[in-house]
Amino acid sequence: MVRHRAPATGKCRERWPRTGAEPLGCTSFDDMSESRGSGDAGQPTTERGDPSALSAVWWPGLGGVALAVAAVLVAMSGGYGYHRDELYFLRAGRELAFGYVDQPPLTPLLSRVALEAFGDSLVGLRLFASVAAGLVVLCTGLLAREFGGGRAAQLFSAACMGVSAYLIAVGHLLSTSTFDLLAWAVLSWLVVRALRQGGAQWLLAGVAAGVGLQNKTLVAFLLGALLIGLVTAGPRAPLRTPWPWAAAAVAVLLWLPTVIWQAAHGWPQLEMSAAIASGSSGTSAPRWLFLPYQLVLVNPLLVPVWVVGLWRLARTPMFRAFAVAYAVLAVVFLLTTAKPYYLAGLFPVLLAAGAGPVLDWARRGATRIRTVLLAGALVMSAVNSAALFLPLIPVDDLHETPVVAVNYDAGETIGWPRFAQTIADAHAVLPSSERRDAVVLAGNYGEAGAVDRYGPELGLPPVFSGHNSYWSWGPPPEQSGPVIAVGFGAEELRRWFGSVEPAGRIDNGVRLDNDEQGETVWICRDRLAPWAGLWPHLRRIG
Repeated sequence: MVRHRAPATGKCRERWPRTGAEPLGCTSFDDMSESRGSGDAGQPTTERGDPSALSAVWWPGLGGVALAVAAVLVAMSGGYGYHRDELYFLRAGRELAFGYVDQPPLTPLLSRVALEAFGDSLVGLRLFASVAAGLVVLCTGLLAREFGGGRAAQLFSAACMGVSAYLIAVGHLLSTSTFDLLAWAVLSWLVVRALRQGGAQWLLAGVAAGVGLQNKTLVAFLLGALLIGLVTAGPRAPLRTPWPWAAAAVAVLLWLPTVIWQAAHGWPQLEMSAAIASGSSGTSAPRWLFLPYQLVLVNPLLVPVWVVGLWRLARTPMFRAFAVAYAVLAVVFLLTTAKPYYLAGLFPVLLAAGAGPVLDWARRGATRIRTVLLAGALVMSAVNSAALFLPLIPVDDLHETPVVAVNYDAGETIGWPRFAQTIADAHAVLPSSERRDAVVLAGNYGEAGAVDRYGPELGLPPVFSGHNSYWSWGPPPEQSGPVIAVGFGAEELRRWFGSVEPAGRIDNGVRLDNDEQGETVWICRDRLAPWAGLWPHLRRIG
């Protein structure tokens, strides 16, 4: 039975005059759905399938917010220094492949493009991430429009996403997480449109999924959770058409080169997932922190917005699959000890769904006070996110603040030039006869990446590492001489070398306790076996 939208109430018209963009509160989700009693709801009605039934996209407002967020992130992206992952991506970008031990190829490819386009520019390297963050903000507003939101709901949802802690944290660094967030936002927007309109809209969702899978395999979890949501909660009607399955075929086809690479190399990403679950990553967290962590990924002050959005999606047959997907993913990630931020990709759709009801609440009762509260929540969230996740505090003062304790990644951007200089100092004390054949052995990809990035200008020899994809790029040549090692303990090195002597200690110069601070640099001689025999023992994934 087709349900027609009731005219907006006089109260709504009086408080929010219609300007061609109707507020979300004046267009109920229920008007876009069949009766709540049917889990098989979702056969498009005339109004629901016609995009003209929605308010117009407020491009000036959404574009302004998206551009402002991207501009701030670009302006801040030159602060501090390279993140260890970025150093790794730079090397991976020089070793282009259809896959890597720990990731698909998209982010290393973008690092290569940035290097070719902008040279050795930290801002240039991070430009793609800042643009991606702006697009996430835009997608959030577009999602609000798909949920019936007018100008106010579109703008408010975009602003909530724009000040969120997670977006600010990943938006000024080149990271797989940045593009994963964008992939989830775009995919959610296209799936919502496909549920409303059907047909070829699904194919666009398939393209977005396929591209997202070339960045991070987490997109596959979103697709699986949405499928579970559609099967269990509806609408099931789209699944009886060929379009979603054609979209899935498109996604698999785009993903196939990476799947083939993984299969040919023994599925190392499965081993990587197990290592993350065991807590080997610096951003891993104990299982009990997973759910509390969700309260801070946007900002505690904005939790009511996305919680209301989740509740509203759960009550709306057409979009209930997203609420089910959130619950399914929360359980799966919790049970597998996944990183807490893996759920962050659903915040654009949750904020978009919650923006309208929250604005409706602000228009009722003490309107001025509630409006001030919402504006204050946005401002305080922006201030909090900027202070903790942007490089605003002078690096010399960073050790006196709680920033690194809250934002682990901030510490990962400090001290790499001094790290490489310490390695160069150890290299310089070698006799000239040994210096020529020396190599550097690094304990992790960040340390190896720092030597790759700064080593040539310091006259350092090639660097090798057994960590993740660095291991697959091969061992040192058999004729190599002494080894300058960092990131290892003395006892470990003595299993491989007859002589192990300290040659320096890493000091970032700003008294910041990050992962490399205080590490010993060793000079190792008298290798006990050929590199071909030692190399398998140095392999480490995590």
